[in-house]
Amino acid sequence: MQVTIIGMGCGNNSLLTGEARDALRSADLVIGASRLLALLPDDCSAKCITEYRPDVICDIILERNCEPSCVLYSGDSGFYSGARGLLELLRERKIPARVLPGISSVQIFAARLGQPWQSWRLVSAHGVSCDAVSEVLQGAPVFFLTGGKLTPRELCQQLTAAGLGDLSVTVGENLSYPDENIQSGTAAQFAEQTFSPLSVMLCEPAPNTVRRTNGIADDAFIRGNVPMTKQEVRAVLLGKLAVRPQETVWDIGGGTGSVSVELALAASRGHVYSVECNPEACDLIRRNREKFGAWNLSVAEGSAPEVLETLPPPDAVFIGGTKGKLEEIVDCVLQKNLSARICISAIAIETLGKAVAVLTTRGFRTETVQISVSRSKKAGSLHLLTANNPVFLITGVPQ
Repeated sequence: MQVTIIGMGCGNNSLLTGEARDALRSADLVIGASRLLALLPDDCSAKCITEYRPDVICDIILERNCEPSCVLYSGDSGFYSGARGLLELLRERKIPARVLPGISSVQIFAARLGQPWQSWRLVSAHGVSCDAVSEVLQGAPVFFLTGGKLTPRELCQQLTAAGLGDLSVTVGENLSYPDENIQSGTAAQFAEQTFSPLSVMLCEPAPNTVRRTNGIADDAFIRGNVPMTKQEVRAVLLGKLAVRPQETVWDIGGGTGSVSVELALAASRGHVYSVECNPEACDLIRRNREKFGAWNLSVAEGSAPEVLETLPPPDAVFIGGTKGKLEEIVDCVLQKNLSARICISAIAIETLGKAVAVLTTRGFRTETVQISVSRSKKAGSLHLLTANNPVFLITGVPQ
């Protein structure tokens, strides 16, 4: 028994390799989705069965015991293909198999654009969840294989909502088919268009600033009449919260967005939600997001804990302002994720005591640090140290 897995290429059968044509010409049985069976060459006389589920395909092959048989997959069998799952099942059942790759959509698209694609990031948004914003933040053009619920329209809506509506985008529809169409524009333009289910998309990388260590200088941020967490405190709290690149983070009481921006730079493949009820502060957060290229930062405008109900579960939470609702906010965090890490800032002794009590009674292991910072200030020919208000950071880790 010999099974040949064939990548049918991108679209019409003129893109089939010669080796694949020979295999189909000599096959007794061909299995694949109806769209792919319709692309078979005229000289293929094998019996055809419409099926795409790997386990059922294995059962058919074992039941018929054909020699030889072929299984069809679109594009290249090694590029986000269902061939992977079938190969694993065939190996488990000791069925010998070989793979004949096809020409993928990324190859055709790059050729149409006259560009090399070795520097592109290759991402599948075909039938799987995909965060377009985090992908374009990685510093290289991104090729999206789209399909299912995520077409170029939905991906561009994600980018536009994050403030990246001006990002350059190229979409290829129905590549290699008679109605092939390639068009370029901006994410904002394409967020309003409808595209073929057989589409791919290329995005330019998002503009960003050079990443640096925690603790961006205070005067680097756009300021207003809104309180801001100072540089030294930010450096410490980011270390305490220990955000990982792929995590989802809440910043409750976003203020100017200084903490939110630094959290977003740390969660480079995740997402940060800055919760703020002051419209002026929300505007500052968005402006600082743009200045620092923190495009994976979203503003959740409204009051906590009410607005928290609309957010995805967090891995880590910084609470910088509560308006007297600390207990309700912590309970909301725990309802979303019992394993979330929490860091609370306090400048009043009463807030310190309450924060420790709230976390402790809910099963957190707590640590409290007090940060006292003095900065030099010129006074005539001398320099004097001027003290900032002491700040307490209370970190809670689930036990």
